[in-house]
Amino acid sequence: MTKNILVLAGDFVEDYEIMVPFQSLLLLGFQVHVVCPDKKSGDKVKTAIHDFEGDQTYTEKPGHNFQLNYTFDEVKPENYHGLVLPGGRAPEYLRLNEKVLQVTKHFVDAKKPILSICHGIQILTALKGSITGHNVTAYYACQTEVELAGGKYQSVAADQAVTDHNIVSTPAWPGHQESIKAFAALLGVKITHS
Repeated sequence: MTKNILVLAGDFVEDYEIMVPFQSLLLLGFQVHVVCPDKKSGDKVKTAIHDFEGDQTYTEKPGHNFQLNYTFDEVKPENYHGLVLPGGRAPEYLRLNEKVLQVTKHFVDAKKPILSICHGIQILTALKGSITGHNVTAYYACQTEVELAGGKYQSVAADQAVTDHNIVSTPAWPGHQESIKAFAALLGVKITHS
């Protein structure tokens, strides 16, 4: 049986944080639906490229346009086995959308696998109780939000990931190797190297 994955996106989602998980999960055989509130299948979201160039925070450049392949209003969360929350600037306003929170709550309550990348954690911090007591990581500027939401912020290198129960989190896109591997494992896929 093919497992279905839902990705919640919005304009100025981080380019690598949507492109790489989407392509990787397709490669692993999952059906992946990428959606955005107020948009339908075939519409596009703009992406932003965040890079680490020695400044006090990341720099931001225009990314690619990402074509959505499913309509947000048609999402039935019970039909999905896992949820991906990419970062960028999109989570800061997606978390204000009541249906985004309702969809996310389904995955939290059902303890289905969730992959949170960078600022993606902001959607979980907006959902009361979703990370309470959980060890999670995110972009370092989200530490205060994580702690105010009851989570236990883990300071790890950008190329690492933290797994606690059903939530896999990583500070930024350099952690894709670890975070996607851990997320896939929660979904029943074992990735080995020869």
